[in-house]
Amino acid sequence: MIWLIEAAKIFSTLFFFIYASYSDYKTREVSNSVWILLAPTAFALTFAELFLSDFSALHLFGLCFGLTAAFAIVLFYAGGFGGADAKALICLGLALPFYPQGLLSTPLSGDISPFMQHFFPITVFSNSIILAALTAVYLLIHNLLWRRKTGRAFFEGEQKSESIGKKILVLLTGYKVSIEKVKAKWHLYPMEDVEKTQNGIKRKLVVFPKDEGRNAIVERLEEAVKNGEIPEKVWATPGLPMLIFITAGLVIALVYGDLVWNMIRFLLG
Repeated sequence: MIWLIEAAKIFSTLFFFIYASYSDYKTREVSNSVWILLAPTAFALTFAELFLSDFSALHLFGLCFGLTAAFAIVLFYAGGFGGADAKALICLGLALPFYPQGLLSTPLSGDISPFMQHFFPITVFSNSIILAALTAVYLLIHNLLWRRKTGRAFFEGEQKSESIGKKILVLLTGYKVSIEKVKAKWHLYPMEDVEKTQNGIKRKLVVFPKDEGRNAIVERLEEAVKNGEIPEKVWATPGLPMLIFITAGLVIALVYGDLVWNMIRFLLG
């Protein structure tokens, strides 16, 4: 009976997470109805599981959910999370506070880390961070190859005087693309902007692009390109939603295990 409940929790969580990830990628929005449906379902299944197996673990469930919810809310208000990401993590705290050993026994890594055993959502989050970091490595390699192929500088004009921190973030999260492609593909966000001054056009980097004002920035860049004031290719980021990485991190946690824990074990021998 317990394994059926765990299977239902995994299936329902993955179903809603995959749908939410797709919605977030296509529209950059996730309906609250997704979480309104998932949250009570997840709580009911977890409560039933504890009631039938080990009700004494209810306080651990409450502790895991409380810490997960607090963590998600803090990240949201700190600007590190979107609303959908925070709600997904909170729902995960309701659905899968602990690794579902009754159904999956042990992950492919052969080891259940302490976080997986008692704070499974934290393992999912750390896995998602690793995956997001891998995309940064890919973009950095892409940019280095572009620099070698074209022989052009990464940053031009006033961009050269931007802080090293800004330049590193741009290199890790964006790449050069034609302004026409940025205009045509709404999921591409410009990572630079232009400002008209008495001395001409001033270019600046935009490290944290947002939906608000995107079209206005694209229009300014397009006009500057047409006037020959800046090159055709500008910095832009695909801006993959974090929810995609959280969903992938969940799948990896269920199948393989805790990436950070296994990396530490590997490094320490």
